[in-house]
Amino acid sequence: MKFLIAIIKPFRLNEVKEALSECGIQRMTVSEVKGYGRQKGHSELYRGSEYQIDFLPKLRVEVAIEDEQLDDALAAIERAARTETIGDGKVFVLNLEEAVRIRTGERGEDAL
Repeated sequence: MKFLIAIIKPFRLNEVKEALSECGIQRMTVSEVKGYGRQKGHSELYRGSEYQIDFLPKLRVEVAIEDEQLDDALAAIERAARTETIGDGKVFVLNLEEAVRIRTGERGEDAL
């Protein structure tokens, strides 16, 4: 099993969700996060004072998948999240050792 963590621009969420659905992945967890990287942030003017916004809003999409779904899921996220500008995000792939469905006690891929 694999665990994908994708950091994407907030306005690309629907495209990513639809792309994953087309791959047969119907589950995900989404969190609002802030990040700092090559995009470097921007400055804003508030009540006559300029201040720097370093951490920009992003979404963290987490998906647990079976090993066979990895290539399709990565391609779907990459295709759907890409705007070809700095700050499009990243996808991290981790090995998932165990999963447990609390309601039924199912383990492993059955729990997904």
